[in-house]
Amino acid sequence: MQALMLAAGMGKRLGAYTDNQTKCMVKVGGRTLLEHAADALRLAGIHRFVLVVGYEGEKLKAFAREKLADFELVFVENPDYASTNNIYSLYLAREELVRDDTILLESDLIYDPALIQKLVQAPDPNMVTVAKFEQWMDGTMTLVGENGIIREFVEKKDFRFDSADTYFKTVNVYKFSRSFSQKQYVPFMEAYIRAYGENQYYEMVLKALAHLSFAGLKAFEMGNMKWYEIDDVQDLDIANTLFAAEGDRLRAYESHYGGFWRFGALKDFCYLVNPYFPPQRMVDQMQYFFRTLLTDYPSGMYVQKLLAGKMFSVKEDYLLLGNGAAELINTLGRALKGRTALSVPAFNEYVRCFPACEIVPIAGANHDFRFDMDVLREAAAEMDNLFLINPDNPSGAFLTREQVLELAELCREHGTVFVVDESFVDFADRELRFTLLENGLLERYPNMVVIRSISKSYGVPGLRLGVAACSDRARMEKLRGLLPVWNINSFGEYFLQIYGLYAGQYAAACDEIGRQRSKMAEKLASFPFLTPYPSQANYIMCRVDGISSKALADALLKQDDLLIKDLSSKSGFDGRSFIRVAVRDETDNEALYRALEKIHV
Repeated sequence: MQALMLAAGMGKRLGAYTDNQTKCMVKVGGRTLLEHAADALRLAGIHRFVLVVGYEGEKLKAFAREKLADFELVFVENPDYASTNNIYSLYLAREELVRDDTILLESDLIYDPALIQKLVQAPDPNMVTVAKFEQWMDGTMTLVGENGIIREFVEKKDFRFDSADTYFKTVNVYKFSRSFSQKQYVPFMEAYIRAYGENQYYEMVLKALAHLSFAGLKAFEMGNMKWYEIDDVQDLDIANTLFAAEGDRLRAYESHYGGFWRFGALKDFCYLVNPYFPPQRMVDQMQYFFRTLLTDYPSGMYVQKLLAGKMFSVKEDYLLLGNGAAELINTLGRALKGRTALSVPAFNEYVRCFPACEIVPIAGANHDFRFDMDVLREAAAEMDNLFLINPDNPSGAFLTREQVLELAELCREHGTVFVVDESFVDFADRELRFTLLENGLLERYPNMVVIRSISKSYGVPGLRLGVAACSDRARMEKLRGLLPVWNINSFGEYFLQIYGLYAGQYAAACDEIGRQRSKMAEKLASFPFLTPYPSQANYIMCRVDGISSKALADALLKQDDLLIKDLSSKSGFDGRSFIRVAVRDETDNEALYRALEKIHV
């Protein structure tokens, strides 16, 4: 068995990364794609490696001779790499292709090193490596029939989104027997080039062969093995996350601040959303109007606050909609100044976004990460501003309605601005659940600003929605003046418009979070290295003993593609080992428990 890599192309879409080197010289996880491929070939026992070179070919050959000295290296030149496509590179290597059974590779791939070994060991002689279609995939697809036979290769121009669930993406790693190359592939390739020219793709030959019963091309499914095709800089960033060097993987994921839908296998217990809402019918309703929402402008602030007023039963003049709660926090940060009390650790935006404020931290660790009402009362009397996140993030600590209103009264008496973030309050147990979004309360406490994240609690983080409420008209006008006219898109606006049809289902979804949180707290407490803290949010904070929180997070990510929040570097923990785990649906939560059972301390 030998390997043949097509590495002649210029990789223009990678920009500066391929200004003076070919794509297989680009580094992922600190090592070149060529070195990653060589590791996989060694594992499979392959030591003859044919490389078709062109762009910056001399550099590639010198590098390969240095780093792959244990291989029998064969170089095939493609001097016309700039004007031809990969079918011509393979055509130039046809004499090498027919010498032996061959693993055919492209140069822009990164994959689990076990892939080649498993492909070689697979019993079928001619195989196309495929992966179930996911949203990030592009290019040639396949349809797989009974017994794994490739029925058809589907070109990009023929791709149908209504058939996407039936597609398998070609990974561009193939196993060809010598007989197949001699008797079928090479003769068909030569005929195809004569008919259509050299600026074509070699997959088109496979497309033609797939229609012939004697071809016998079988699918080799990737299953859970990781891989990525690197065409541009975003692909490279994702590949560097998936295949980060040991010890860097957690940091690489965290640097994305979300966007984890690009990592299909990842189970995200870090970001905090409602897994039980919106219901499918609401999603279907939004999808039905997708084109209208996509192609029409949203309304301005006036309509947005009308819709928010309808949703929360609050006077529209008291409301302000934001592109997520983060935009509202940032905007408020440009309007407030003075000494500001904040319980820490806290959501980072409350530290980062208030440049004119002197943040006076209330150390949660001094009270076992629970709220200390005496300290909060003192702050309400002495500070210019008091910030309260209730339930607290990340601890899950909670003040009752009576306690919060006591602080509101004190702030009113002393002229203290009272900012209450109740983004997670809907997840509190039903008997404790409350909101300050009431006209009477807002009017009694004009010094109070209430902030709520719609994105988190309503399960629509992609819509980026948040709301702020305050009855102080001058303050609200100032905040509105700091926002753009269109800060909410049409999808977010339509969500606000139709929410009332599903309000009952939302309440039930929040109740279910409470039930799952109780189960999770009990289960987490059964692990000797975890001590969960009481929570009224859709997450639970745990102290970690016997292993560092970073090591635990690294292990879960490496073993099970499971992402949790390591809190050790967050202000207020002083390097101590704490984690935060989101409450997800029962299936995902069970996956977390199984993953934790593998941790041995």
